[in-house]
Amino acid sequence: MDALLILGGLLLILAGLVWLVMRAFATSLLWGWASFLPPFTLLYVLRHWRSARPALALAGLGFIPLVVGLTLLASHDAQRLEAILSLKWLKPEVQVPAELAIDLRGELNGRPFAPQQAELLDGVLSLREGQDFFAQSELIIRLPKVDKGPVRVDVLPADEGVLPEVEISWLLPEQELPEARRLSRGYTLHLDLQPLAPNKLVGDFHLVLPPQFKTTLSGRLELYRNGLRYQDGTVDRAFDSVDTISHVIEDYLERRFATRQVQLQPIGNLNFPLQSVDLNVQAQISGELQQLPIMLEKLDKRGWQVVADSFAPLPSVLTPPVAEKLAPAAAAAPERVSRPLDRRIRFSLEGLLRSPNRYQNLSMRAATERGNTAEGRFQGIDHDGRVILRQRMSGQGEVSYSLLPEEIVRIELLEP
Repeated sequence: MDALLILGGLLLILAGLVWLVMRAFATSLLWGWASFLPPFTLLYVLRHWRSARPALALAGLGFIPLVVGLTLLASHDAQRLEAILSLKWLKPEVQVPAELAIDLRGELNGRPFAPQQAELLDGVLSLREGQDFFAQSELIIRLPKVDKGPVRVDVLPADEGVLPEVEISWLLPEQELPEARRLSRGYTLHLDLQPLAPNKLVGDFHLVLPPQFKTTLSGRLELYRNGLRYQDGTVDRAFDSVDTISHVIEDYLERRFATRQVQLQPIGNLNFPLQSVDLNVQAQISGELQQLPIMLEKLDKRGWQVVADSFAPLPSVLTPPVAEKLAPAAAAAPERVSRPLDRRIRFSLEGLLRSPNRYQNLSMRAATERGNTAEGRFQGIDHDGRVILRQRMSGQGEVSYSLLPEEIVRIELLEP
C-alpha cells in the first residue's frame, strides 16, 4: 500500500510539471523553452499565475499521497526508507572481488547456475548461489571417502556399487522453502581437484544429470576444504566457524602449557552468529588427556580470542624439558628407580601450568609481587588461567586464593 501511495504521488507531481511546461509553451515559444530551467519556471509562475495555477494545483495534490506513503513506510520499515532517501541506490554497485576463482558454466533445474560459495567439508562438496539462509540454488555431492591429498572421482551412468550421492535444490521467488531432488546413480561425474595452499582445492569439475533434472555443470572449480579463512597468510579470527574456534583454542593451549603437543578433541557444532562461547573442552596435552573450561569472546578488530589470555607466544624452537635431558643419567643409575619420585625437585611455575593434574591437591606456598603469601592445596587452573589454592581453616571454614601467573614471583611445593 505504501509503495502505491508513493508511486501515485510521484506520478501526480510529474503530471503537474508536464502540464506546467505545456502551459508555458501555450503562452509563447520563448516561455516554453525557458520553463525547462528552474529559475525561469519560477519566474513564469509569478508572471503568469492564472495560467500556471491549475498545473501547480495538480502537482500539489501529488504531495498528499507521497507524504502519507512515506509515513507508512517509516512506521514499519525505517531502514528501507533511509536507504531510499540516502540516494545510495543511484551510485554504481561496487563489485567485491570474489574469494574463489569459480569458472563453471551450466544450469541447475533449467536455470543458469553461477555459485559464489564452494567448500568440501567432511566429505560433503557443496556449491551455493545466493547469500541467504536458503540458497537460491545449491548442488551437494556426498563423497563416500575423501583423503587429505588430491580428490579424484569418476562416475559413469552405468556404474554400480557405493557411489557419491548428488542432491540439487532451488528456491523460486514465490516459494518459502526450497525444493530438492536426490539421486545416487545414473549420472556422469568427473572430479580432479589438487591441493592449493593453505586450505583450498582447485581443478576440473564436470557433472551431467539425467535429462529430467535439467542440470549440467562443467569448468574449473576452486573451493575451501575446511572452515578456516586466511588474510595475509594468517588465520582470519573474525570469520565465524567451528574450525576458527578450534584454531584459537589450540593456539591458546599451546601457549598456556608451553608445548606444541596439543591435540584438541572435536568441540561440536555452534549456532553462529555469536559474540561469546563458553565451552568445556578436552585435549591431549603432552600425551595427557585434560578437560578445561574455556570462554571465548569476539572482538571487533581482533576477532575470536580466549578471555583473559595473557600468555606469551611460543618461541619458534622449543627447548626440550630438563627431565628429558636427564633421562640417560637416570637410566645409568637403576638403583634410584625404585625410590619414590620427589616432585619438589625441579618444581616450577611453568611446570605447574604445563601439567596441573600432576600436582592436584598438593600443598603449595606462593609469594606475589605485592609481598603477600598464599598457602594451601592446589585445586587446578580455572578458565581465566588463574592458579587456585584452597586452605582449610580451624573449624569448618576454608579460604580460597586465586592468583594470576604473572603476579606470582615465587612458588614452592611443600610435599613430595
